This record gives sequence, structure tokens and C-alpha cells, in this order.
Amino acid sequence: MNKTILISNRLPLEFKITDGKIYAKPSVGGLATGLKSIHDAGESLWIGWSGLKEEEMTETMSKEVTSWAKKEKCITVPLTEFDIEKYYFGLSNKTLWALFHYFLEYVDNDSNNWEAYKAVNQKFADAILENANVGDKIWIHDYQLLLVPMMLRERNPELTIGFFLHIPFPAFEILRTFPWRNEILEGLLGADLIGFHTYDYVQHFLNSVKRIIGLEVKFNEIHYNNRVIHTDSFPMGIDYDHFYNSALDHQKRGNREKSDLIKSIEEHFSSNSDRKLILSIDRMDYSKGIPSRIKAFSYFLEKNPEYQEKVSLIMLVVPSRSNVPQYRKLKKETDELVGRINGKYARIGWTPIWYFYRSMPFEDLIDLYASSHVALVTPLRDGMNLVAKEYVATRINQDGVLILSEMAGAASEMQEALHINPNSISQFSEVLKKALEMPLTEQENRIKALQKRLSRYNINRWADDFMYSFEKAAENAQLVIDCNKMKQIDKDQINSQFKIAKKKIVLLDYDGTLASFKVNPQDAAPDEDLYVILDEILQNENTELAIVSGRDQTTIEKWFGHKKYALISDHGLWLKRSNCEWEALEILKNDWKEKIRSVMESFVDRTPGAFIEEKEYSIAWHYRKTDPDMAENRTRELKMILTLFIADNGLSVLDGDKVLEVKSSAVNKGRAVLRLMEDKSYDFILAMGDDWTDEAMFEVLPKEAYTIKVGNKKTCARYFVPTIGDVRKIIKGLTSSGILK
Repeated sequence: MNKTILISNRLPLEFKITDGKIYAKPSVGGLATGLKSIHDAGESLWIGWSGLKEEEMTETMSKEVTSWAKKEKCITVPLTEFDIEKYYFGLSNKTLWALFHYFLEYVDNDSNNWEAYKAVNQKFADAILENANVGDKIWIHDYQLLLVPMMLRERNPELTIGFFLHIPFPAFEILRTFPWRNEILEGLLGADLIGFHTYDYVQHFLNSVKRIIGLEVKFNEIHYNNRVIHTDSFPMGIDYDHFYNSALDHQKRGNREKSDLIKSIEEHFSSNSDRKLILSIDRMDYSKGIPSRIKAFSYFLEKNPEYQEKVSLIMLVVPSRSNVPQYRKLKKETDELVGRINGKYARIGWTPIWYFYRSMPFEDLIDLYASSHVALVTPLRDGMNLVAKEYVATRINQDGVLILSEMAGAASEMQEALHINPNSISQFSEVLKKALEMPLTEQENRIKALQKRLSRYNINRWADDFMYSFEKAAENAQLVIDCNKMKQIDKDQINSQFKIAKKKIVLLDYDGTLASFKVNPQDAAPDEDLYVILDEILQNENTELAIVSGRDQTTIEKWFGHKKYALISDHGLWLKRSNCEWEALEILKNDWKEKIRSVMESFVDRTPGAFIEEKEYSIAWHYRKTDPDMAENRTRELKMILTLFIADNGLSVLDGDKVLEVKSSAVNKGRAVLRLMEDKSYDFILAMGDDWTDEAMFEVLPKEAYTIKVGNKKTCARYFVPTIGDVRKIIKGLTSSGILK
């Protein structure tokens, strides 16, 4: 039976060593809660780190942890102190976390950390491969494991892989500063489905893929290595019912059951019923904007003195990564700011900021949510921020106001909150005043609308939606992979038919088929291995071989004129039969080129990276090195202009691989191939090409011919193969020394 394999940096278990013994309990909240329904249901497995370093445990302890994890359907990935220092605190948090949250000044591009990051990602990949079978669904989570999808894909191409990023994905201009940007993008592209919290993050990722790797993107799909990778946004929810019901329990609690914290809050309000409580809850992290929030609250008190002694800000800041220098500096700055403001504004019986630097039990957290009139969720950058959603879920009386940073992922779906730019102190002050003075009816309307949405799209719905899209993406990717893909049985058939045929011909495109495309002919010349393979084919009796290229006659003559091959150049304009002179297949004029050239030159001037390639009877506009978005707009515009000109001049536009080429409509590879093959009867025909100019060749050949497309694109060919390497294997199989494998 197929299973679901969940992968995250940490397992959903908390392990501790106390007095030499191992203790474990389930983790609460976040990903552990979000994926609980999937992990508990049916066949599933969770792979991650236990939280204990290998050096902390004896061999017996390690076995105990493994055994305990196994009972909970978990597999541990062993990590050392070095791994945690370099991979987790190093590359993951000192580099990727800072980079993805736009704090370039904190980014540490240490190559040693990068090597450790790769090594640990490989450890996770190895653990997955040991436990995964074809048909299993593999769902990988977050920025610590960006390389794992491709590591899996390279070892087992048939796996079904999903990935979800829980932090923002940065804009292209930010990501391009990272030395290993290609590696992390390509790492993610091993997945069938890549999920993000918001549409903006999806677009940032797609833009980076286009601009950095130069891949083709259509809507939310990426075409890569003959696969289609899907991307989409899935805003993560919360366990809404748990928070709402806990708030109801809070309301029913008697005085004896109340925590010391809530008693202190109630005592604070008893002396002045007009007092209001403002709440902020964060991890101690520079992305949360804690110092900015404190300064903005101070500015509010200064500009609105009537609220002094009437409002208090409760700040719960949970310790995080205290061994990282930036976090220690942030803690010191926060402490000093709180002390300074309390020293300036505090009065007997009133403290402006109640500051708690610690974690709190869940019950105390609910007390804070339920007792607060306003929630301040104002990060400088945040992937989602579930605190905003938790606060709304606890408003059982439909009162209260949420002030939410527009830089938080949650802002895109929580439109009824009051949005602010967390960098604007004056706006902060204005919006906080509006929140404190908001009429109850408006509070109710906003909270009800938010609660309706959050209760419907909760944490379980988030997980279910991803899994549904995951299954669809995997099905579609599999259809693309299997559709006409050449299998070993097909290769064996080609090999056997070639051996018994009495009259045979092999037709081969050059660029993108026999060699990678290079604009400069000096860079694209055939290598010695290719000559050897092609020459060996002709050692078979009654065998002809033709190079059918879009290259100009001079270049093709230079490369292959000394061989016994038939040659077709300029997409079918010139033909050279074996041991014969070149002959023109069409009588053409080129007086039209001047007008086309002037049009193309104007586009070159306005399009950095574009250039013109001129042949005797055609002219091409290349845009391979142009910004993808600009190229898309420019090619659309250029095609419209060219269409107006070519219709009355017997011309056509070839829309090739990042090139527009104008030539005579009478010229195409299909007509040229028919001329080459006329008056001859072949019982074996093999033709291979990679772009749409080769379709004319495929179309004119008999249906029993073996026509093969290089790359999985729309084609009338019978088969496709993924790469140029596959082409060389196939033609080598036709030689006396070759065997198709």
C-alpha cells in the first residue's frame, strides 16, 4: 500500500534527556498540528531530526530514541553538533532566513556552511530513499531542505515529490545576491508541486526561475528536464476550533482556576475600567520588527497623551536562537527600549509596557488573547504569521481589533484587519488610535468576517488542499513523462529493424539534437566523438545519412563538407547530396531583407541582450540573453509587426528556441527531405530533431518512419527522448560497435 512520507527539519516529537533517561512527548502547534491528520490517517511516515545531537547520546540512548520514534511512525535523521552549527544555525538561519526575509546586512555566505548544508540535505535524502517506494507521496517542508527534492529526483526519477516553503520567497533582485542561487532553485525543481503561502511568493519564485535559470514558465507551470513542475499558493491556517473552544473555556473559568497572569491583568483593569490592553506576541527575531513597534508605541503615547495611563502594551517575546550574535544584540536593544519608555511614562498603578521574555503555557496564551482589546501583529517581513489568526479565533464575543502588517503573508487574506506599513511610525500611531476608538459594531463586522474565513480554511483544509493539488500535479507530470517517451523496447525495435533493412536513411537535425545550441559557430562545431559515431553509421551497407540543419550553407560545408553525408542547410534552401555539389532547392530573392533588418535593428536597440544573425536568404532576431519578461513583450510586438509585412512578400516567421527568423515560405525542411529521398524506396527511416522547424520533416515522412523529438514538446513525432545524450546513444546503437541501452 502506498504511503505518505512527511519530511521536516524536526520530528513532531520533543525528546529530552533527564538523569540519563530519554523522555518524549508530542509537539504542539505549527507543522506538528497541521500535518497530524495526515500522519495519523492510513499509511504514513515522518522523517526528521530528533532534536538531540549525536554527541549527547550514548549508543543505548540513540537506540531508544529510534525505537520511540518508530512507535510514532517516525524515522530519525542523525545530526551531529557540527551539522547543527553549520547547517542549521549557519546556512539555514544565518544565511537563508536573513536572505529570504530581506535582511541582507545579516547574510553570512560562508562556503563551509554551504557544504554542511548540502551534506545534511543529502542525509535527509538518503533517509527518504531508504524508506520510499514508487507511488508514495513525499512532502518536504521548509527552507532547511531546499536541495532534497532534486537529490531524490536524480536518484529515482519516478518518485512523487511535493515541497512547501513556510517563509517568504524573496524577489529576484534579493535572491540573485546569493552565491548558490542556481543550486537552491534547481533543488526545488525536483518537486512535482511547490507550494507557498501567498501568490506574491509564487511570482517571486517563477520570476527567479525565468531570470536566473532561464526556464520556460507558462502561468504557474515550469517546463524543466522534460517535466512540468506546478506551483501554487496555499495560505496556512490554524486549528481554529481548538483556539475558539479554549477561549470559551477561559470565559467559564472560576477565579481559582485563573492563572497568576490573568489575575494581574484583571487587577490592573479593576482600578480603571477605561483601560485597554494591546497585545503583541513574537519570537525574538529581527524580522518581527520588535524595536520598531516599541518606538512606534512610544510615539503614539507622545502624540496622544490622553491615552497615557489608559492603555498598556503586553509584549510576549519567546526566546529564539540566543546563540546567534544578531539575536543577542536584538534582545539587548529590546530590553533597553522597554526600560527607557517605562522609565519615561510609567506612573503609580500604570506601566506602559508589560514585557515577558519567555514562552508561556497554552492556557496563559489564551488568557492573553481573550483579554486583549487590540492585537499588534507588525512584522517587517513574515511568511504567514499565525498569531494574527489565533487572536481572531479567540474573539468569542466578536469584539477586538487586529492591526496587521502588510508585510505579513496573512495580510493578503485578512482584508478586514487594519493594515499598516510597519516602517511608518506616524501611520502606526494613527491606526492604533483608530483601533482603540473603533465602534463595537464595526469591530463585530470585521471579526465576524475574519472568523468565517478562518474557520472554513483551517489547518486541516490547508493540508487537504495541498495534498489534492499534489495528487493532480503528480498525475499530470506522469502523463507528460509517459506520453510517447521512447522506451527500451522501442530502442530494441529500431536496432533490429535497422539491421535487417535493405535500404535505410538517417535524418538528423544539428543544433539541439546532435549538439547544444550555440550562436557562435566556433563554439558549436562538432566534436571528434560525433564524427566517429556518424562515420560508423555509414559503414553499414545501403545506408545514407543526412544532416538537416537551419545553419547557413558556409558553416555546414565547413563542418561536414569533407564527409560522405548528405547536407541540407538554411532550413531547406540548399541541398548537397553525398559526393555532389550544392544545389539550390528554391530560386529566391533577398531584396526584402533590408526592410526586415531595419525593423529588427530598432528592436535590438530597445532590447538589451538581443542581436541579429543574417544569412543569405534569411534574417534572425535572437533574444536568448534578454530579460525573459522583456523578451516576451518584445517578441510579441515584433511578431505583430512582421506579420503585417511578410504576408504580401511570400515570407514566413520561424518562432524557434529564443529566436525569430524570417525566411521564404517556400523553404522548409520537409520539402528538402522529400527532394533528397525522391525516386528512392527506403524500408528504414529514422529522423530526429528538437524544434518546430523539424516538424515539417516529421510530417512528410511515412507513418512507419521512426520520428523522434528531442525534448517533451508538442510534436507529430512518434517518440520523444529527453536529452542530446539520448540521441547520441540511439545513433551509436546503429553502429557496428553500438548497442542501444
